[in-house]
Amino acid sequence: MNRDVFKNIILASRSLDKCHAIKESMLKKGLGEIGVEQVDADDTQALVALIQKHKPKVVVNVALPYQDLTIMQACLETKTHYIDTANYEHPDLAKFEYKEQWAFDRAYKEVGILGVLGAGFDPGVTNAYVAHAQKHHFDTIHTLDILDCNAGDHKRPFATNFNPEINLREVSSKGRYYENGKWIETKPLEIKQVWAYPQIGEMDSYLLYHEELESLVKNVKGLRRARFFMTFSQNYLTHMKCLENVGMLGIKEIEHQGVKIVPIQFLKTLLPDPATLAKDTTGKTNIGCYMTGIKNNQDKTLYIYNVCDHKKCYEEVGSQAISYTTGVPAMCAAKMICNDTWSADHFRAGVFNIEELNTDPFMEELIKQGLPYEVIER
Repeated sequence: MNRDVFKNIILASRSLDKCHAIKESMLKKGLGEIGVEQVDADDTQALVALIQKHKPKVVVNVALPYQDLTIMQACLETKTHYIDTANYEHPDLAKFEYKEQWAFDRAYKEVGILGVLGAGFDPGVTNAYVAHAQKHHFDTIHTLDILDCNAGDHKRPFATNFNPEINLREVSSKGRYYENGKWIETKPLEIKQVWAYPQIGEMDSYLLYHEELESLVKNVKGLRRARFFMTFSQNYLTHMKCLENVGMLGIKEIEHQGVKIVPIQFLKTLLPDPATLAKDTTGKTNIGCYMTGIKNNQDKTLYIYNVCDHKKCYEEVGSQAISYTTGVPAMCAAKMICNDTWSADHFRAGVFNIEELNTDPFMEELIKQGLPYEVIER
């Protein structure tokens, strides 16, 4: 639990039920006390009041991506460091981008606070892998494929491994990748490749647009192509297509028997809570970056990845590997701020993506906290 660093933890949510359940679980495991608070993350002033009450060194935002801006604003007003795991997404548009969060950079610099964007696994650790490769393995990186494989089995006909609304919006949207200075748009799941994932085997992998591509293209000089692939079973894709065909993935408000509802939010209510899947989930995840480029005037390829076991994650913390691989990096990022590794190292404030920071100590911390990585180079 790293309580030597995180001496005082406050867990806040709109609903206190989960907060109390987590608090009780920690007490039973002998992991110490945490505080719990109720707050509406859409209400900036309520967030400001909560932050002022407890005066934390850092706020870790694992709420919905729709709430990034209100939480960033509250951190600005209270001069508190900020971390999130996913970039801002407008609730009425199936689109996400960093523009509105990057716009906080000047204001964060002026008040002397650090905003760290995308500190989960992808984005987050994947960004760190690219920064590590650029610093230690390449003179120039030419191509990047981020490869996300979940070979887990949750024993349900259909369910998502994280927030169903966010997951289904992401997968059903148009694909997008960067090549030769341009962004190229594709139909949803139009491009497929079969990739052999270490410890898992060959899996169908589909091109999606994922947020870390936007920052990596900006920050990694010399990059000619950047793509993101994720695995899906045919069962998952068939269910999703059926739901899409009958309008259940719609994000616009409709009227049903005199009541206003958003179809995808209603669907989220019907689907299993991802947290309830953990106990029965088996199999592994493999998330990594495959890169080609130049080192000492020679062609080079590098594949850096992490493999995580769902069952082992559940035994350790009571979650499946998707939550584990998101939560552990966010904690490591918070540790980098709380022990002044990043702020003291850079003597600067502002809003940054992971690859813009010193990722060496971050990656060392990931290994210590249960997310080691493998490197294959040629």
